[in-house]
Amino acid sequence: MSYIGKEPEFTQYPSKFFNGDGTAMTVSLDYATPNDAALLVFIDGVRQDTSAYNCVGTSLTFTGSVPSGTNNVQVVHMGLLVDVGVPADDTISTAKIQDDAVTADKLANSINTEIAANTAKVTNATHTGDVTGATALTIAADAVDIAMLSATGTASSSTFLRGDNSWQTAGVSTLAALTDATISSSNPAIDTNPSAVGHLWLNSTSGEGYIATQVTTGENIWTNIGSGSGDVGVYDIDFLVIAGGGGGGRGNYGRCGGGGAGGYRASWNDEASGGGGSSEAAFDGILGRVYTVTIGAGGAGSASTSEGGTSGVASSIAATGMTTISTVGGGGAGSQTVTIVGSSGGSGGGGGGESQSGGAGTSNQGYAGGSSNTGFNGGGGGGSGAVGTQGSGDVGGNGGAGVTSTINGSSVPRAGGGGSGADTTGGSGGTGGGGAGGANVHGSDGTANTGSGGGGAGQSGGDGGSGVVIVRMLTASYSGTQSNGTVTTSGTDTIITFNSSGSFTG
Repeated sequence: MSYIGKEPEFTQYPSKFFNGDGTAMTVSLDYATPNDAALLVFIDGVRQDTSAYNCVGTSLTFTGSVPSGTNNVQVVHMGLLVDVGVPADDTISTAKIQDDAVTADKLANSINTEIAANTAKVTNATHTGDVTGATALTIAADAVDIAMLSATGTASSSTFLRGDNSWQTAGVSTLAALTDATISSSNPAIDTNPSAVGHLWLNSTSGEGYIATQVTTGENIWTNIGSGSGDVGVYDIDFLVIAGGGGGGRGNYGRCGGGGAGGYRASWNDEASGGGGSSEAAFDGILGRVYTVTIGAGGAGSASTSEGGTSGVASSIAATGMTTISTVGGGGAGSQTVTIVGSSGGSGGGGGGESQSGGAGTSNQGYAGGSSNTGFNGGGGGGSGAVGTQGSGDVGGNGGAGVTSTINGSSVPRAGGGGSGADTTGGSGGTGGGGAGGANVHGSDGTANTGSGGGGAGQSGGDGGSGVVIVRMLTASYSGTQSNGTVTTSGTDTIITFNSSGSFTG
């Protein structure tokens, strides 16, 4: 037999003997009793009526004299109180609760208010059919804010369900609050004019959602915010992020290194990142999320044999709610007399002086710089695709090669290392924009917006090239809002190239 909580316990009837003393004596019991009838009292084996004694708590007093004797008085308890206790946590199953037994007054007021205020349910199910009922929009933990739809298909302009499943009273990201919603079996036509920016259209067949970003008839006014097969408002954004390259060194007779390339990270089309790293995963584009793009400057080339080239500056993509994608600036090159060892960076700077090592590269971003050798030469700066080479005799080391990407629709190498200085023949810059080294001349600058290193030389080192950030996404998913970027398209994709710092909106 099943029980709720603790099962009943069974025990013997406790019994105790006393010596009669010829008086109306009082004895102490081991257990309290609820009333006189709960006891059986015997004197010399004869059961006594309840009128012959009175019990209060554990004290039993006889109303008349009790004959003297040894153990001639016996008191038997008819039973003891057993506490079944409080049921332990997680011991009462659903089947043990009566149907419809839990009423609204047993629920927290906040839960009742939430249920009453929001008649449609936004669940982890695909949207199908009318919004009445339990199926609506698929929402990920970091998805866009979605308006709560009432049973009539009208979107509330004040209550929204955030991606983290919390409620707020605000608009949808940077868009205006949704003023209404349409449930249809087909997607909206280009000339379907919404009533306002923020108008939501839900396809009851495919589960796709569209939101109005313009209100001019005849233009492409609808932006696809996802479908029931994925997360509403969430889409992939591929990227290429390259930091600024390092500056080249200076040394008499070319005893100086080339600047290292800026760190290189990529996700597009399974193309490699720098330093032999694998292609990374695209990041989430979130409708309405603002992404800040920072372009790192190239490091300055050295103007003195007593100081090395300056390292480049990091580039990045950052937004609230995402892990920043950042790259390390290229290492500055070593010069002849001070800082002759190349600096570490995205890719390392080349060594200067005589028989000095190059700087280390950053894992999955770039390679090390080359070392200088005996004679009048330096080491080439590391590239995103290869180590800088070592100088030899009066010939400088070459800059390491860059990595090629097709993210903007063309095959372009970037982030090459700078060539080192030398007495007769300077090292060549690495493919992808690395500056060439020289003898008693100025080293060549790394190409701007490639993150390439500057070349080393006898008069002064070349400056490192500035970095670049390129992002690529489906045109149907993108909001169309950006600043300081150059927008192009390739097939169904939109590509934004940032040669200077700016931003874009998912």
